[in-house]
Amino acid sequence: MEPVRIVSGTAVPLDRSDVDTDQIIPSDWLKQVERTGFDKGLFSEWRDDRDFVLNQEQFQGANILIAGPNFGTGSSREHAVWAIQQYGFAAVVSPRFGDIFRNNSTKNGLVPVVVSPEVGEQLLRAVEADPTLEITIDVERRTLEAPAIGLAVDFPLDDSVQHRFLEGLDDIGITLRNEGAIATFEQGRPSWLPTTASA
Repeated sequence: MEPVRIVSGTAVPLDRSDVDTDQIIPSDWLKQVERTGFDKGLFSEWRDDRDFVLNQEQFQGANILIAGPNFGTGSSREHAVWAIQQYGFAAVVSPRFGDIFRNNSTKNGLVPVVVSPEVGEQLLRAVEADPTLEITIDVERRTLEAPAIGLAVDFPLDDSVQHRFLEGLDDIGITLRNEGAIATFEQGRPSWLPTTASA
């Protein structure tokens, strides 16, 4: 996992509430063996509609997803996070996230930014009106800013989660920080393992 300190860029306004993980990445896409290509499945049932926001040219290249409340509810699937990231998003902003989705996000390097319903609504309307609106999410300062509309707010992020982002640590990376102790333990382990008596 790469360190994440600042996410800066334009956004896509997904003005829908209660978006669950099956809508983010339908279950048909979970049959893949590789961990690639999920971007094609992102909101795939909605993308058949040419008016769907991801199909609109003015939002191409955005790296921040502005969502309505209750984003990422439903069943646990890391594929939802992978699909969002592989499409090009580095952060998702919402008034509320499903707990499991938020946890999966932080373990995979996708920044979940919780804002008030009022700020969420303000961002949706502002990005709809101006797709070039620049937004900056600072993980170290725990702030979201959109200077053109005079917006600057703090967002909550646990210290341990912030540390993960700033250091680029997934679960394997955290475990490998104890590689020396693990190696020492494994070297001494054969001395107390049970043995079978030789004939």
